[in-house]
Amino acid sequence: MTEVCKEEFGTAVGPVEKWTLRSGSVCVEIISLGCVIKSITTEDRSGQSADLVLGYDDLEGYLSNPRYFGAVVGRVANRIAKGRFVIDEKEYKLAINNGPNALHGGLKGFDKAVWTTEAVDNGVKLRHSSPGGDEGYPGNLNACVTYTLEKNTLSVLYHAQTDHTTPINFTNHSYFNLAGQGTPDIYDHEVTISAESYLPVDDTMIPTGEVKSVEKTLFDLRKPVLLGSRLKELPGPGFDHNFCLCSPGEPPLERKCARVVHAGSGRVLEVSTTQPGVQFYTSNFLDGTLKGKGGAAYSKHSAFCLETQNWPDAVNQPHFPDALLRPGETYTHKTCFTFSVV
Repeated sequence: MTEVCKEEFGTAVGPVEKWTLRSGSVCVEIISLGCVIKSITTEDRSGQSADLVLGYDDLEGYLSNPRYFGAVVGRVANRIAKGRFVIDEKEYKLAINNGPNALHGGLKGFDKAVWTTEAVDNGVKLRHSSPGGDEGYPGNLNACVTYTLEKNTLSVLYHAQTDHTTPINFTNHSYFNLAGQGTPDIYDHEVTISAESYLPVDDTMIPTGEVKSVEKTLFDLRKPVLLGSRLKELPGPGFDHNFCLCSPGEPPLERKCARVVHAGSGRVLEVSTTQPGVQFYTSNFLDGTLKGKGGAAYSKHSAFCLETQNWPDAVNQPHFPDALLRPGETYTHKTCFTFSVV
C-alpha cells in the first residue's frame, strides 16, 4: 500500500500543494504547479538513498523553470515548425520560443499552470482547464494527469477532452541522473532504447520527414550503449531525437521502450509507454548557470530525459502519427517508470 500525503508548498497564483507518494524504498514528490515531479528518491545496491531528478528546493525555482524540470508540458510537447499549423483550412499561429519554432506549449504552457488536485488510490490526480485560444491553440481543453506509485513503479496516466479539434501531445519532462541529481555527468550510464527507427532533424531540431532505420548508425541503441563513448562519437551536442516505437496507425499498446543502468550505484530505470515515440535528450542545453537542489550547478550532459510522446511536429507532417484530438474523443496515454537495482 502506498502512503499518500499532502502539504502546502507555497503560493503562486494561488496555493501550491506538494504531494508525497511513498512505497517501500521509492518516494515521489509532486507539486501542483506545472504538475511537476519534484523528486524521486530510491536506494542503491547498498541501501543508500538519493534523489534522481533535477529540480529546485523551493517554489521560486519552479516559477521560472526555464528548462521544464519535472513538468508536464502541453498542449503540445516538443517543437512545432515555425509555430504554425492548419486545421480545416484555418491557419493557427503560436508563440515562437525556440529559434524559429514553437516549443512545449508556448510562453505560458501547462508547466506554468497551477493544477487542481485530489487524492486517488496510491496517488494523486491533477486537472487543468485550458480555454480556447490559450497560447494560440483552438478549443477548450480539459486535461487530467494521474500519478500513482505501486511498489517500485511510478505510472503517469494522461487524459484530455476538447470541444474543437486541436493538436495535443503531453509528456513529462523529468531529467534523470541515476547516480543522484547534482552528479556532474551521465557518461557512466548505459542506455538501451527499443526502437528500429528514429527521426533525423534539421538545424532547428525539426524532423526532416524521413523515418530512418537505426541500423548501422550511432542511433542504434537496441543493445546497451555506454553514453560517454557514444556521445563522443555523435556529431552535434548530443541526443535530442525522437525514437519511433511504432508505425503510424498502429494501436497504442503499452510497450517497454527504454532501460538505463548505472553500474556504480546499481540503479536501473525501465520505461514503458503507449505513446508512439520517445524523445531521448541528454541535457545538451544545460550550461552550469542554473543552480538546482542543494546549490548544484546543472551542466551539459548532467542528466537524461526519456520524454514519451507523439512524434515532433506531427501536426505538420501527415505521414506521422495523428496529432489531433477531436470533439467526442478522449486523449489517453500511459507511461510507467520502474526503479530497481542490479
